[in-house]
Amino acid sequence: MTTSTVIGSDHKLDHSTHTPKEALDFIHFLNASPSPFHAVHEASVRLENAGFEKINEKQQWHLKKKGKYYFTRNGSSIVAFIVGGQFQVGQGGFSIVGAHTDSPCLKVKPVSKKEQQGYLEVGVQLYGGGIWHTWFDRDLGIAGRVMVEKHDGTFHHSLVHIKKPILRVPTLAIHLDGSVNDAFKFNKENHLVPILATTAKSVLNQKKRTDEEPSKHHPVLMHMLAEKMKIEVNQIHDFELCLFDTQPATLGGAYNEFIYSARLDNLGMTYCALMALIESDGIQDEKNIRLVSLFDNEEVGSTTAHGANSSLLPSTMERIVASMKSSVNTKVTFEQAIHKSMLISADMAHAVHPNYADKYEENHRPQMHKGTVIKINANQRYATTAPTSLILREIARQKNIPIQEFVVRNDSPCGSTIGPMLSAKLGLRTVDVGNPQLSMHSIRETGGVDDVKHGIDLLKSFFELFPHIDAKVIVD
Repeated sequence: MTTSTVIGSDHKLDHSTHTPKEALDFIHFLNASPSPFHAVHEASVRLENAGFEKINEKQQWHLKKKGKYYFTRNGSSIVAFIVGGQFQVGQGGFSIVGAHTDSPCLKVKPVSKKEQQGYLEVGVQLYGGGIWHTWFDRDLGIAGRVMVEKHDGTFHHSLVHIKKPILRVPTLAIHLDGSVNDAFKFNKENHLVPILATTAKSVLNQKKRTDEEPSKHHPVLMHMLAEKMKIEVNQIHDFELCLFDTQPATLGGAYNEFIYSARLDNLGMTYCALMALIESDGIQDEKNIRLVSLFDNEEVGSTTAHGANSSLLPSTMERIVASMKSSVNTKVTFEQAIHKSMLISADMAHAVHPNYADKYEENHRPQMHKGTVIKINANQRYATTAPTSLILREIARQKNIPIQEFVVRNDSPCGSTIGPMLSAKLGLRTVDVGNPQLSMHSIRETGGVDDVKHGIDLLKSFFELFPHIDAKVIVD
């Protein structure tokens, strides 16, 4: 029997049942990514280690065949791509996987300083559609980006990650609310407010205040951030901070078959997309551009400068085509490339819940360990079509990779993804997929260990086989 330590955890994981290495590495990724900014940083490190060259949207690109490149936008979105060794402008297209880096969470308000009944509290905003009752009675840390003034007068995006449980949203005792087990009701503005400290202890431990120190936030919070980052408080000029559950991602279940963690939606598919691109083979003979785009702000509609409903993907694709051969008509060759391309919109899917099986359509109940799910919706909440589904199925068949299908019940609402908006924006063939999970949008979600490898294998095979399979599918 062997054990190993998971980053961010103080305990050992029992691997006596042969946990796949992909799942263990994914747990490392989860624990290193408490915010979209950290997820992008972690992705950047992995890309750099795999030989990808960092480029910048502000500068001219000089791309080469077989070249591996990446860039970030806003520090919370990242695009990585590989130019195929046989790519020809006007002949090749793009093999694209899109996912998102953000998850529902609590975010610190611009003016967060609150004090009630002898407690220091931190005002928070609700980001996305979280299952907010799951955030009560959890040990919460804080992470994100801080805009730091350097000694030369410049301002830099810097990351902070306080793993200590400094915040908590307590529930009301059952003695004071006897109906709590019938229906847990709360006001999101008044009751979902984390406690930072007691006023008494804050006074006893109060640090000397400077005139430059911001008054919008509790001094104790500002000093904790500064001490963690090894800077002075007056160097902090702004920040975007997420609260997160300090309990680390871990293996669970009798046979270590589950991954228990926050942010599986959608770091699960972010990780699979990233590793599929890094591990994909056959670059020398590749006729396409292999590209992964990991967007921020999907949970709030994607309409931001760094979300999927922006110019990020279209402008990137157009610049790649232009940089490879500037002497031809870029608009025409870009349009040609679009129609030789396909997008996999990769966002986690719903596994069948054993205690609520009646909430699922009887013939479409995805299970963990049985493969990535193709998501289909007649009302186009998902962008999957018969041709795109066929292409992916054929790729899976050739590589003997398991896949499943999901259709929501007719009497149930259906979520959506970045797939439909990108498909419409670009006129791009798209298929929606995701690994199955339970408790989506809870502070603590559940995924299947084997599905991490299934997801990587499927997306990797897409990169390697898409141009070959696509040539056999005839649709005008």
